Amino acid sequence: MMIATKKIAARALVVCTTGLFVHISAQAVIPIQHWTQASGAQVYLVESPAIAMVDVQIDFDAGSRRDPPGQAGLAGLTASLLEKGVRAGGAASSSNQQGPRQARPATPGGSAVREATSVGAASLDENALGEAWADLGAQFGASASNDRMSFSLRSLTEPALLEQAVALAARQIAEPAYPEAVWQRERQRLQAALKESYTRPGSVAGRAYSQAVYGQHPYGYEMTEATLARIGVADLRAAHGAGVVACRARISLVGAVTRQQADALAARLLARLPQVPCASLAPLPVVPDVAPLAQAQEKSIPFASAQAHVLIGQPGIKRADPDFLALTVGNYILGGGGFVSRLTSEVREKRGLTYGVSSSFSPGLHAGSFTVGLQTRPDQTAQAVQVARQVVSDFVASGPTQAELQAAKDNLIGGFALRLDSNRKLLGNLASIAWNDLPLDYLDTWTQQVDKLTVADVKAAFARQLQPDKMVTVILGAAP
Repeated sequence: MMIATKKIAARALVVCTTGLFVHISAQAVIPIQHWTQASGAQVYLVESPAIAMVDVQIDFDAGSRRDPPGQAGLAGLTASLLEKGVRAGGAASSSNQQGPRQARPATPGGSAVREATSVGAASLDENALGEAWADLGAQFGASASNDRMSFSLRSLTEPALLEQAVALAARQIAEPAYPEAVWQRERQRLQAALKESYTRPGSVAGRAYSQAVYGQHPYGYEMTEATLARIGVADLRAAHGAGVVACRARISLVGAVTRQQADALAARLLARLPQVPCASLAPLPVVPDVAPLAQAQEKSIPFASAQAHVLIGQPGIKRADPDFLALTVGNYILGGGGFVSRLTSEVREKRGLTYGVSSSFSPGLHAGSFTVGLQTRPDQTAQAVQVARQVVSDFVASGPTQAELQAAKDNLIGGFALRLDSNRKLLGNLASIAWNDLPLDYLDTWTQQVDKLTVADVKAAFARQLQPDKMVTVILGAAP
């Protein structure tokens, strides 16, 4: 039986490595199913039956925007330490299960799996967890971004393996151990990593830029030795308990499961969390929007670096902003399209001031930054900055040419299928739709929405959203 399980696990890992499960044309319809469970959790599903696998992402409003100012880094640490062990747990209440369940098949896993997923299972350290996941040939992870804390699961849909993978994932989601000894070890490692980051010019410039763009908004919080010292095991447990709440979950699934199976799977993943209605909970505190910049700022940071690091930008847009697609297409022309972008043409090709320059938007629940980034020789910094600023200013004032717009649309529409050519990529898009409350037909209409954009649309969007005369400029690296 163990040999059979190892073969299944090996097959799972081979398939996970390829990741190519779906083949979608630019015009394909992607039926997204959405429903709300009795617990309040929202479920989004795309059935993809070609390969017997399922990918799951569970998101909670527990990202770093919820960090207390004096404990920056708390959300990220809460997520990363979650993979270091689970505490002893009892059986999930049968009243928490939703949807019919198939008869439990004979357990094919090794002892690590049986011990990890049995009723009344004992605590598991990080080594035992690793062994259990290796036996299953499945993958589980936890992470935190600005806006959300996310849990991911990938497993074969073979009933015996999937049931055990879901049971183990449910334990990690609901019953992290946060062992004190492991936390002390990780804190020492993080302290060393922070000190090392101060020697890297990119990290130093990025911190200064983030603080200048976001000000006092949580998007600008950065973990330091001081904020790390204020975080203890009790804080990790409290952050997890407050943020990982079943009724607030948004669950996205892509794979070879039906709606009925997906509903039952989602319920089991949340079954060990407290089952309380959100109406009985205090509302989450309101996080204010990012304040717009009042005036231009330039910050020079002396640093012994062979290259000057330059970041120019401002608060940009929210992900749900109606201008998102117009800005996406326009930014491809401005600085997101690599060698065909205006910034590359003007800063690199015509003047040889840099090997690479780009621009990007980082939208979230709040206005993420619009950023132009480049590196150049210290003695060329002033010219490179001046040219980059002028390119942005000209683009905001005049917009793209018709030829530029058509080339950008052709490239983006032609490459749209590549955004969805694996279950994992499709899951990322589905989770974005779920998290940002985008229309369920968003992917179906994406190419049409892009295709109908005009020069006037792009110009108007950039004029609404960017203010070149009020942007932040951070320059790191002393002139020779």
